[in-house]
Amino acid sequence: MEGPKLYCLVVFVVVYVALIVWKSRRTEALWVGVLALLVGRVLSPGEAFHAVEWNVLGIFAGILLLAESFTDSGMPLRIADLLIDRAKTVGGAILVVCLFSGFVSIFVENVATVLIVAPVALETARRANISPVPFLIGIAVSSNLQGAGTLIGDPPSMILAGWLKMDFNSFFWFQGKPSIFWAVQVGAVASTVVLWLMFRKYKQPVTYLEPQKLESWVPTVAIVALIACLAVSPAFDPDFHWLGGTICVVFGVAMLIWEELRGRGRGAKILKRFDWNTTFFLIGVFVLVEAMVHVGLIDDLAGSFADLTGDSPLVIYVSLIALSVVFSAFVDNIPYITTMIPLVRHVAEGVGANEVPLIFGMVLGASLGGNITPFGASANVVAVGLLRKEGLHVSTREFVKIGLPFTIVATAAGAAFLWWAWR
Repeated sequence: MEGPKLYCLVVFVVVYVALIVWKSRRTEALWVGVLALLVGRVLSPGEAFHAVEWNVLGIFAGILLLAESFTDSGMPLRIADLLIDRAKTVGGAILVVCLFSGFVSIFVENVATVLIVAPVALETARRANISPVPFLIGIAVSSNLQGAGTLIGDPPSMILAGWLKMDFNSFFWFQGKPSIFWAVQVGAVASTVVLWLMFRKYKQPVTYLEPQKLESWVPTVAIVALIACLAVSPAFDPDFHWLGGTICVVFGVAMLIWEELRGRGRGAKILKRFDWNTTFFLIGVFVLVEAMVHVGLIDDLAGSFADLTGDSPLVIYVSLIALSVVFSAFVDNIPYITTMIPLVRHVAEGVGANEVPLIFGMVLGASLGGNITPFGASANVVAVGLLRKEGLHVSTREFVKIGLPFTIVATAAGAAFLWWAWR
């Protein structure tokens, strides 16, 4: 292996090990690797700058700002309260809340979704005098499920859009076929059966909850307007170069200004909560992967993968999904997905297969694999932390008891749909 390629491989391996060992310092570890690549002249600063998908970063930043305002408006919690009050049993109420968590996570980051909805589940369980542990686990895995379904759902879906130049509408219909959104929904329906089987034993009647006070309709209207703008944006930016990110940033900044005018210091508080850590993490991941592409390392890895799986598209498809589920149960799916998309493209090209279903399947598996363990996704960590504050310890076995069947059923159903739609 030649010098630059070997150097890049060593940096990549060291960074990945650091991401596993020091999860709380993942951005710092990643940027040490980026600096090593720049110092080693694997990439020039200009090449590193152009490696970043700035349109994707704009979507992420704008959606994050808008989601903070939407959360503060009280709308998500108010809807959750109203849904619970219409359920007949505690099990039915929590199942509805889990489904609602998935819906909210389309617009709001998964951690925020858990923080929004968890108080309703905790109060419902307290009034019924039962453990809230399975309920919060259900909320966490449900919020993780829908992230890959739309452009504005989660960073993995934004990364997917950046690589395949998918606009907002492409997540519903792409290249004349059903897109990844419908695979996620098929998985959601199948996994709902899993949650229903687990929650049906909770037949206690629901105690009425006082609806959350709604502070403002403006953030909700803004989200609807944003979606409408993203839906028509392909007419003006068909190659997904700049308009999607610009629209999201404009809406996010507008909401920030509105919050500040509405109450002095409100905008500053939202900006203070902004996830700068993930933003810089995304930038670093783009640079790291571009370096691997630049030196030909992705080509080599793709060749090795093809040697292991053969040239059968179905075998490759199943192998990618299984690998993604297992890997993302223990490692952050953002660097994994960003690394794997160019690799999958090379594998598909080498065997003459359609790259789209292979990439969709890989992203689906990586997005859902984190549901298996209590540390596989940030939303899971937050849910376990909230339960710990309530004096309840959640073991890995207890989490896996719900997360594993949920993940297997959702992934299998979604993957089967994708293969049927794209075969």
